Amino acid sequence: MILSLPYTALRAFEVVVRRSNFSAAAEELGVSQSAISQHVKSLEEWLGQELLTRGARKSVPTREGEQLARAITEGLGRISDVCAELRDQNRADKSIIISCLPGFAYTWLFPRLLRFDFAHPHLSVSIVTDTGRHPFSGSDADVGIRYGFGDHLGFHVEQLMQERIFPVCAPSLLSEGAGLASINDLSRHTLLHDEHDDFRGSKPNWDFWARECDMVLPKPAEERQFGQSNMVIQAAVEGFGIALGREPLVIDALTEGRLVRPFAEIARSPLSYWLVHRRSAKESRKIDEFLCWIRAEVQDQPDIPPPVQASD
Repeated sequence: MILSLPYTALRAFEVVVRRSNFSAAAEELGVSQSAISQHVKSLEEWLGQELLTRGARKSVPTREGEQLARAITEGLGRISDVCAELRDQNRADKSIIISCLPGFAYTWLFPRLLRFDFAHPHLSVSIVTDTGRHPFSGSDADVGIRYGFGDHLGFHVEQLMQERIFPVCAPSLLSEGAGLASINDLSRHTLLHDEHDDFRGSKPNWDFWARECDMVLPKPAEERQFGQSNMVIQAAVEGFGIALGREPLVIDALTEGRLVRPFAEIARSPLSYWLVHRRSAKESRKIDEFLCWIRAEVQDQPDIPPPVQASD
């Protein structure tokens, strides 16, 4: 027997489970929170099962809810794959669409793409910037470059780069003003911060760096926070403060001398950069060319330069 399924309610329920929140689900689907709530309620009545344990800020699925959410995700994921493949048939064979975070695009990927263009004149790469807060779908991009733990179910996932973190600043800060002879001198400087999403409690921020390096972080003179990592880096280059450098994003500025490392301590971040794409993309020659190229770029990336002191 084939049931006449309430597809709208199923879709609403899947988003609530994935986002753990009715209001977030409503925002994603572009409807009211009450509409989402009504869809889920009608689905529970239709099935005769409670699917969610509702909370003020977070809703979690019951055992039956988890079972249903998995089935919906697998089904919708397969539909998404088919639709993406059909769209690909209408997309020019010479075009590759890459989805990645704005900071990674501006500071790491864009400066290297010219080399790809020269090596692959028959291909055209388009970059779509994405905050990474929503799961990679594979419908709007051929390849995603994602930051985190690499947990993208249903897709091929490959680690592109690990991340190391360490303080960076403009060379002028070493010899002008308060100076930077030791970590205690941070108390006389402005610390620049990235906005970090909470990756299961992991935030590779200033406190994390100090803790990993067995150091005590002093209270800074001032603190500034920016919404994008490329803005943090630019502020450091301009001499507005000291940033916590994330290796892939600051390696070019370090090798070019626009930034320096005032301290020797380096911490290994729990997060990495990942290549994500549909499993069927392995059969695409153009995607394989891009993946081979970006892996080679990572292999050729220089190591982190040594720290520089004011007397050097």
